[in-house]
Amino acid sequence: MPNITFIDAHGESRTVEAETGSTVMETAIRNAVPGIEAECGGACACATCHVYVDDAWTAAVGPAEPMEEDMLDFAFDVRPNSRLSCQIRIRDDLDGLIVRTPERQG
Repeated sequence: MPNITFIDAHGESRTVEAETGSTVMETAIRNAVPGIEAECGGACACATCHVYVDDAWTAAVGPAEPMEEDMLDFAFDVRPNSRLSCQIRIRDDLDGLIVRTPERQG
């Protein structure tokens, strides 16, 4: 199983195992990662699972689709590496992925 590291706004990190085929958001919820609210349950209908993808991983994760970009308009402190974690599907090649949670969700 791939490992995903979540780093919160205060710099505290936690590494958890993720199931291939699930999403980063689902992994966060299953592991009680603070900073991921996921109010819409992964339907890409809110921006409460906003994360910053570590620069070393942005190419591997890929860019946001247009619908996700529209939802990011509602997120807090959007940056070039912002993504909705519900839209990042876990693959074996994402083992070691690092994402950061914002200070607060939108």
